[in-house]
Amino acid sequence: MDPIWSNIFRKTPEQDSLAYFLSNLPLFSELSAKEISLLENLVHLRNYRAHEIIFEDGDPGSGMYMIRSGSIQIFSRTPQGEEEDLARLGPGDFFGETTLTAPVQRSASARTLEATELVGLFRSDLQEAAEENPRAASHILFGLTRVVSERLQAASIEIRRLQRMLGEDAAPETIET
Repeated sequence: MDPIWSNIFRKTPEQDSLAYFLSNLPLFSELSAKEISLLENLVHLRNYRAHEIIFEDGDPGSGMYMIRSGSIQIFSRTPQGEEEDLARLGPGDFFGETTLTAPVQRSASARTLEATELVGLFRSDLQEAAEENPRAASHILFGLTRVVSERLQAASIEIRRLQRMLGEDAAPETIET
C-alpha cells in the first residue's frame, strides 16, 4: 500500500483494542463502557492457523466465538462423508452461540479458511460473571437474545418464502414469529 494511503486508513490504537471490537458487535452495542470492560475480562483470545478445525459436529458445546480477523467455514457432513458448506463468516460475525446458555452438542463443524483470531465467550465464565455482576451479565444475555431472535425471525420468513416458491401451503407448526 502507498505510504500516503496507509497513514489515512491506519486504525487508531483505540480501534485495535478488544473493547472497541466488542462494543462494535451488534451483540454488545448497547452495553455501557463498564459492562464492555467486564466482558473484555470474560473473553478469551484464540489464534488459529489456516484450515484448522475449531470444533466438530457432535462435540460438547461450551460457548460462542466472535471473529476478530480471518474467516470461518461452517459445514456439516452427509451420511456419505461429503462436506456441505453451510456458511462462510468473516470479521464481526459470530457462531456457536446456541451452546452459550445450554450444554448441547455442536450441530455443525467449524474450520478456519485462513489465519484467524477468535474471541471466545464461554458458558462457565458467563455463569461466574452472573453471580458476581448479575446486571451486566443480564445485559450481555439480552444482547445475545436480541440478535438470535432476529436471526430466528429472518429464518422463519425465509422458510415461508421458500415454501411459497415450492407451492407448499402448510407452514411447520414449530415456527413462530
